[in-house]
Amino acid sequence: MMKRLLPALLALGLLLSACSGGEEPSAETQPEHSFAPVEESETPRPTPYDGPVSPLSGLPMDEEWVDRRPVAVMLNNLKEALPQLGQSMADIIYEVPAEGGITRMLGVFQSLDGVGKIGSIRSARPYYLELALGHDAIFIHAGGSEDAYAKIRQWGVDALDGVRGPYMSNTEYGNLMWRDPERKQQYSLEHTVVTTGEMIQERFAGYTNLRQEHEEGWTYEMEFAEDGTPAAGESAGAVTVPFSNYKTGTFTYDPEQQLYLVEEYGEPYIDGDTGEQVGVTNLVVVQTACRNTGDSLGHITVDLSGSGEGYFACGGKIVPITWSKQAPDGQLYYYGPDGAPLTFGTGRTYVCIIPLDREVTWAP
Repeated sequence: MMKRLLPALLALGLLLSACSGGEEPSAETQPEHSFAPVEESETPRPTPYDGPVSPLSGLPMDEEWVDRRPVAVMLNNLKEALPQLGQSMADIIYEVPAEGGITRMLGVFQSLDGVGKIGSIRSARPYYLELALGHDAIFIHAGGSEDAYAKIRQWGVDALDGVRGPYMSNTEYGNLMWRDPERKQQYSLEHTVVTTGEMIQERFAGYTNLRQEHEEGWTYEMEFAEDGTPAAGESAGAVTVPFSNYKTGTFTYDPEQQLYLVEEYGEPYIDGDTGEQVGVTNLVVVQTACRNTGDSLGHITVDLSGSGEGYFACGGKIVPITWSKQAPDGQLYYYGPDGAPLTFGTGRTYVCIIPLDREVTWAP
């Protein structure tokens, strides 16, 4: 049986060898293989924000606030009344001299979301009214000079007063404003008036006779860019702004935060509500005539009608500027060295309004 199989197996082997020709398969006959290209991994890029922004800072905000009238709050700045509360949340802080060389601030808030306590709230002067009117803002104050009260009526300012108006309570959270129990234990009574962002929203909801949105077509003409560093500006790592013999402000640029950190009275300028030092993207200095009125209280006038010179600092650099305003309800316009409107860095702004005879200095 084995003898018969052997020739058959040999014949089969020869037949297979003849079919193959004894050669390797050609490249044309080899099977083809397809491989997907290997893609390099990339870090996902954040999607650029294209939602609603504050017209006063360029920062993102909820749509419901964009056309709202901002709220402008008078803030006490006496050394013995510090710290202020809530000022770091303002889109724009205006600091202006008052009588006796002291200064007060006007904090302008486009949105009140997330704003805690604000204060201490003090009395009005006419030039603060002009600044508020330039924003079509609702003005919150506690008292005022007789000239300020006259101008409120003359200019039709929407002013909510904690002294001569029905907006004050001696009970905490009892009205739009109240005397803070904690501050009453440490401060003189005139340094204790506060409010909160939440309370302003709550009370405003019931003020049906108060226009709370801009009229159709009204715009605040302020332009922003992600980087507002002025071209050809001089290095300004520290800017010193003297308001009077009583008060000088210092603004030190922090490259990591890309903010000017604020100091006054030789100490960091602290928001007592957040515990943090106030930092701003943009610093503006407006120089104008400040004159004594000659009254027994030492009140002054601040000329905001017309035009003048000043400075703008952002990104650690500073340039000279010009400004203009048509009082009392005109906006403040700012122009760079080339005469074109300023472009601000996206973020909060601090405006110092100082007398003509005060010299601003800076160092790299």
